[in-house]
This record gives sequence, structure tokens and C-alpha cells, in this order.
Amino acid sequence: MRLLSWNVNGIRAISEKADFFPWLEKSEASIIALQEVKAEPGQLSPTLLNPYSYLSYWCSSKQKKGYSGVALYSLTEPISISYELPNDKWAQEGRLIQAEYPHFYFFNVYFPNGQKDEVRLNYKLGYYDAFLAHANKLRKKKPIVVCGDFNTAHHPIDLARPKENEETSGFLPIERKWLDKLVSNGYVDTFRHIKGQEKDAYSWWSFRAGSRDKNIGWRIDYFFVSKELEGKIKNAWIEPKVKGSDHCPVGLELDVYP
Repeated sequence: MRLLSWNVNGIRAISEKADFFPWLEKSEASIIALQEVKAEPGQLSPTLLNPYSYLSYWCSSKQKKGYSGVALYSLTEPISISYELPNDKWAQEGRLIQAEYPHFYFFNVYFPNGQKDEVRLNYKLGYYDAFLAHANKLRKKKPIVVCGDFNTAHHPIDLARPKENEETSGFLPIERKWLDKLVSNGYVDTFRHIKGQEKDAYSWWSFRAGSRDKNIGWRIDYFFVSKELEGKIKNAWIEPKVKGSDHCPVGLELDVYP
């Protein structure tokens, strides 16, 4: 079962670029999670709503149009689907789709960015904790797969310039500590599980100063699975050659079928 995740930084903008539809058509993915889609279904063409036989599900910001938003393309209809975390405090910005499948709960999440100010940093940390509590509750029923833009690089190996960014949101000790907490709760970083300490592996690059061409990036897009699925991880990867966004797709292959 191939799963893909990509922060597209605007679904309408990226759909007009050369890489998007060819990438989608060749993906062979059962589920594709998109973040920062910046659109509502009513603003989209039928081609974007149901490309290549995919069903689609959309979660948009309640606060501001063209902000945030996540989408899910699925070849099969989920057993159940829900949107946002089950608390109004965390349910306004179009950040989460939860889909239940036979073998797991699948989360597509665009976690908040904490760079604006201390208020947003605290919101991000609160959202992290609320998500983990919710996932752990559901995990009592089925394993968890969570993917998306986590907006935090976990270890120094996960960004090109760790020393220079020690005081930058996205690599603050308090943010990284939550990823430690996620792992200690029994969730596996699937890329590191497969690739070990592979260096220079990033999923986001600033648009400034030719960062992508120089590979001055951050790995902030992840697939984590709960420990129950660890033995099912067959492959995990990053697709840095796929252009169109400041992020690139990341992928996971699970052997969940009998």
C-alpha cells in the first residue's frame, strides 16, 4: 500500500505547474495527503476534485479563505471520515483530516507554524499535545498512520544548518522535545526506520537565495506510524526532484494486506 504526502502550497497554483498531474498519475498511491491547499471544493475544477478515479475529501479554514487547508485523495472510500480535532479551540484552521481504513486510522495534518510570535508558538505546542491525546485514544482501537507538515525538524541531521537555527521556531528545543514525546509514545519515524542516518535528506527549502538548488533545506514532512505497524514498513522515501512547491512529496509503503 503506497501512501504519499505533500504540502503543495496552494492546490490551484500547483495544478498549473508541469509536475503535479504527471506526478499524481504515476504515483500508484492508495492514499495521497495534501497540506496547505488554500482552497475550498467549490473553488476547484472537477479534474482537481476527482483526478484519476480518486475520491477526495477537503477540510478548509473556517477563519480565512485561502489559508491553510488539507485534502485527501483516496482510491477507496474510507470506513469513516472526520475533520479537525474534536475541540473547537483546534478546529478552526483547516488542519486535519482523519480517515478510518480496515488496517489503521490515517491522519493528514498540517501542524501550525510557530514562527510568527509566542502566541502562535504556544498554539502550535497545544495543538501538538491535543493531537497526540486524540491519536492515542483512537490507537486503542486500531494502529495509527500520521503524515503531513509537522513544521519541526527533529534532529540536527534533519536540517542543513542546525547551529544557525537553534533559536528559530521549527528547531526550538521545546518543539523537538514534542517529537521526542511522540517517539516515546510508540510512534516510528518511517524515513529514519528505513534510511537510518542518511544525510542531506530534506523536504522543504526556502524560496530565498537558491536554497533548493544548494540543498539548504529542512526535513519537516513526515510519516509516523504507531509501533503496531513497525513490522509492516516496507519502504519510506523523499521525492526532492518533484517541483512546484517549496516542499516536496514524501512517501511510505506498508505491507498491510494479508
